Amino acid sequence: MKYASDSAILVESNSLPGINKPPKVFKESSLNVTLLGIDISYLTQTTQFALVSSGVFVFFILYGFLLETIFVQPTLKSHGLYVTFIQFILYSFFAMVESHCKNDTERRIPVPTYIIISFLTVGTMTMSNLSLEYLNYPTQVIFKSCKLVPVLLGGILIQGKKYGAKDFLAAIIMCIGLIWFTLIDVTISPNFHPIGVIMINFALVADAIIGNVQEKAMKKYGASNNEVVLYSYSLGTIYLFVALIISGRLIPAITAANQFPVSIYGLGCLLSFTGYVGVNLVLTLVRVAGAFAAVTVTTFRKALSIVVSFIFFAKPFTFQYVWSGFLVILGVYLSQRQAHLVFAETRLFKSAVKFVKQLMATKKFAKAAISV
Repeated sequence: MKYASDSAILVESNSLPGINKPPKVFKESSLNVTLLGIDISYLTQTTQFALVSSGVFVFFILYGFLLETIFVQPTLKSHGLYVTFIQFILYSFFAMVESHCKNDTERRIPVPTYIIISFLTVGTMTMSNLSLEYLNYPTQVIFKSCKLVPVLLGGILIQGKKYGAKDFLAAIIMCIGLIWFTLIDVTISPNFHPIGVIMINFALVADAIIGNVQEKAMKKYGASNNEVVLYSYSLGTIYLFVALIISGRLIPAITAANQFPVSIYGLGCLLSFTGYVGVNLVLTLVRVAGAFAAVTVTTFRKALSIVVSFIFFAKPFTFQYVWSGFLVILGVYLSQRQAHLVFAETRLFKSAVKFVKQLMATKKFAKAAISV
């Protein structure tokens, strides 16, 4: 549940096949729900859903736009590691401010676990950003939408989870769409390199591992999302600083930042702010409408981000992008739909069992009364 784009949303999206929260019935909400610090608990759940969903669309589309704006500039493409470093500093700062505002400064998860989580967080976010040196933004988004595949494997290997045939079917559909989209990109895109594919796949693998590790740790120690973000990003900042020094990229990056302060520091700050707020809105959306509805909204947000990318940034286009992208989105939807149906069927079964037990108890009581 990292705070980079929604590619790294903590437990609620990193364990996609295991999500077991359905959309709730829209009625008066008893939850304490805030939108950008404004209390909207008094509104109906339908209105809350509409407002929070709109916020998710606005902030994450802005995030994608800013990210692509930074990496389409030739002079800044090679400084993805430094941009990631800035993001980590700001995410740590935002999380620290939030923890003090909520008076939640206690650390529950052990430091050794955070060392692992932060290392994986650095891996997924750094590889994701660096891949934009070699891939178009829409291609990166399509790859990140296929997070189900490594998450599914990670759930099996790390947590021993069991998944149904429909989960694997959804993963296969995603893979077909992904391969199709990639083959199109290889054919017509001037900004495509196999190194970018390797990087984004490393990011997805790290994403899958971190999601399962975070879920396990948060369940075991009862840690909050904010605590995980604060400590994982703070430690990650140290890792990135060391990586910048060892790789010799720190001085060139600072020099480039001094030449283009608005592009790196200005856009970097906006990028971090929109990403952090966007992820918090997704977490709020999960509380308001359930994980299934939240993932549905974020999936369509990704589709809209791709459309925005093609509109504002010149790149080759073919309608085959639409069909291959549709397959990926269909796979994402099927995976979430399956999770929702499993939950609904389980709840229905439990309700039926409860009703039968009550009925049997009533009959026993009636028989006892007659015998008396």
